[in-house]
Amino acid sequence: MPKSSIKLPIYTVIPDLIAALAIRHEAVLEAPPGAGKTTVVPLELLHQPWLKQNKIIMLEPRRLAARAAAERMASTLGEAVGQTVGYRVRMDTKISHKTRIEVVTEGILTRMLQQDPSLEGVGLVIFDEFHERSLDADLGLALILQGRTLFREDEPLKILMMSATLDSHAIAELLDNAPVISSKGRSFPVELIYSTPWKSKEWVEPRVVSAIKTALSAQTGSLLVFLPGQAEIRRVETQLYANLNEFDKQTLLITPLYGDLSLEQQRKAIAPAPAEHRKIVLTTAIAETSLTIEGVDVVIDSGLSRQANYDPNTGMTRLHTRRLSRAASTQRAGRAGRMAPGTCYRLWSLEQQAQLAPFTLPEIQKADLTPLILQLYRWGCNDPSELAWLDPPAAAPSQQARELLVQLNALQLTASGYRLTEQGEQMARLPVHPRLAHMMLQGRRYQLGYLACELAALLSERDPLQTRQADIQQRLDWLQGKKACHASQQGQLYRLKQQCQRFYAMCQQLPIETTLATIEANDRIGFLIASAWPDRVAQQKGPQRFLLANGRASHLNDNDYLSKTPWLAIAQLGGHEGKSSDAIWLAAPFNTALFNGPLSSMLHTRQRVEWNDQQQKLIAEEQQCCGELIIQSKPLSKLSDEARIEALVGLVRIKGLSIFSHPQALNQWRQRVNFLHNTFSNNTGLPSGSENPWPDLSDAALLATLEVWLTPYLSKVSRLNHFAQLNLHSILLALLPWPLPQKLDELAPERLTVPSGSKIRIDYSESPPILGVKLQEMFGGTSTPTIANDVKLKIHLLSPAGHPLQVTQDLENFWQQIYPQVKKEMKGRYPKHPWPDDPWSAIATHKTKRHLS
Repeated sequence: MPKSSIKLPIYTVIPDLIAALAIRHEAVLEAPPGAGKTTVVPLELLHQPWLKQNKIIMLEPRRLAARAAAERMASTLGEAVGQTVGYRVRMDTKISHKTRIEVVTEGILTRMLQQDPSLEGVGLVIFDEFHERSLDADLGLALILQGRTLFREDEPLKILMMSATLDSHAIAELLDNAPVISSKGRSFPVELIYSTPWKSKEWVEPRVVSAIKTALSAQTGSLLVFLPGQAEIRRVETQLYANLNEFDKQTLLITPLYGDLSLEQQRKAIAPAPAEHRKIVLTTAIAETSLTIEGVDVVIDSGLSRQANYDPNTGMTRLHTRRLSRAASTQRAGRAGRMAPGTCYRLWSLEQQAQLAPFTLPEIQKADLTPLILQLYRWGCNDPSELAWLDPPAAAPSQQARELLVQLNALQLTASGYRLTEQGEQMARLPVHPRLAHMMLQGRRYQLGYLACELAALLSERDPLQTRQADIQQRLDWLQGKKACHASQQGQLYRLKQQCQRFYAMCQQLPIETTLATIEANDRIGFLIASAWPDRVAQQKGPQRFLLANGRASHLNDNDYLSKTPWLAIAQLGGHEGKSSDAIWLAAPFNTALFNGPLSSMLHTRQRVEWNDQQQKLIAEEQQCCGELIIQSKPLSKLSDEARIEALVGLVRIKGLSIFSHPQALNQWRQRVNFLHNTFSNNTGLPSGSENPWPDLSDAALLATLEVWLTPYLSKVSRLNHFAQLNLHSILLALLPWPLPQKLDELAPERLTVPSGSKIRIDYSESPPILGVKLQEMFGGTSTPTIANDVKLKIHLLSPAGHPLQVTQDLENFWQQIYPQVKKEMKGRYPKHPWPDDPWSAIATHKTKRHLS
């Protein structure tokens, strides 16, 4: 082996790893960036006795890392890739009958397992950089764990989990308490330089360009610059060229690095800089792990990462720019110390570093689970809980995925549960999202196979055209050579054409019955897009505004010529979290005549009975709908009593109880009943085991139980003014069984006789109820009046003019402690009224002193 590789720190733990795998079938390897685990461990395990002549499969989260790892190991062996070491990634395979180590991307592993659950001929599966926790990695691990239990009892399949930043205890527990081997990283220190605090909504590019200029003058090596996405990479590249002098332009090599670049462009980015040159590699998170870019000893980290999050409320996956995790920041900084001491410029403050989340959320907790659920049904697993997971798929997103798969005819709901259809089996074999798989099968069925594959290839990657026009036809023209292709896009064009050919070849191998029905040329793209996204058929609702079948609002740019199209089939939408309307990015005109033919299954019929405010009456229609969109409607000739009453009840819920004639006396009566309901709600004062007999007549309770108390009285209601003719008091009185109406006056009287003989109305709008009475009318009263279950009233003692003087629930204490002061203050203000020294023996009265004499 090369001398440089002998110094790699991973060699110090190789004996421990070999020993662990000799006696166990699982192991966990922790090794920081630069330790050499990716390119050394597979080669060191290749000739272990337990492996025999079986293969090693190593999973890498990214195509670039998979190729680079395979090429490095092959170079170590002095061979070409495809001999002892090969790789399999999307659209690129280099293996032979001699290959013993296959480096594959994670989606490839899932397809290998579906074809052969036992992975016969494989002795070890290595999950590299498992901390990234992609959906495919979690699924692959779950399937392997079950597959080897069912099929590999005689010759168990060994599993090795490797990462630099891994929750090793959790993964070791999942793997039957597997041994954990830890390796120290390369002993090259990385100096961390923090910046001023990052501000909310601050543009990232100026800060990054400034940091690059600082690093170019202060450091000597090449730079690796982490940015959240391609758009930021392009803007930083443009701003850099505008700020560089002629010498820098000649000696600096600026190379972007992201997943959509061609293999040649990616290799150019990771290759060493030419002599007398320095490199600035502008990259996304693709360079966080596995890759070593020679000559880089400076990292500039924007601290941002673009993450795809699935929104179950909208059924959309949105890209969000987020702060990275502490684990990811460690990974990025480690890039600077791979080959020599380095420097990492973190463009945020040390205080903000402490606030970062420890780890990035696993994709299984934030992704669209439709592909995973389809693969599980193909595996024969109807319930994810049958498998072992680090983080099991959540129930709600899983059910949402099943419902979409039913729409796409991949699953069928039967009496015994969901089952995979024949089409679902075919969809699961295609290496695309189930939506695109369904579109490709529909295309094949209607002799539009190649067009469907072209669309699938385009929609599997980023939009190749930087245009504000949403029409997908423009992208097809570009792909088909009808529109000029810029030199910088030649690689992407070639890749998309290859992908299209690959998809078409795969579809041609599937046994699909074609139909003789034809679809008009102008309708074909809309038909195919609607097949993939039936929930995104959209109807124009105003200038640039559209309503989707799923109920979401969307909009086009002002100058988009599709904005005058009455119907659209939308393939891609974008927007901000919490916004009520999404921007339409890619769409095609849609002809609703397709609902009468190949897309008839997208329609459902419903009876809709709604209140028309303008006509002030019920409107009953039979509607044909695509989701929430009404395609056509006709009046219902006969409306069932149940439907009419359901609509009336819904109207009352919307408008509230004010729809009835609602005099104040009824409000006061309801307040008295509610007082008793609340008083006895804890069974206080009731015989043991008795339930509270007093109903809840609050607005909320009545609106929640309309079906119980109101529906018997709605037989003759058809217009709004009919509600006012209902006697709500009589209706609610029926809710009080005998003898509660009589008990009401006894326990919660409308009025209370006070010492003066006056009958004072009790206010039940508050708890406890209020008795507002003039102070002089309470002379001689020694205790606070009570009602119901000894509930003391809250007495508002009023002045002769009716103004509040005191609030009390302890009348005796008031006379003793507070009355003397009140008398002193009020006697001069109201001299005509009695203010006796002894209120207990004084005569209660509402009269003045003159009328008492």
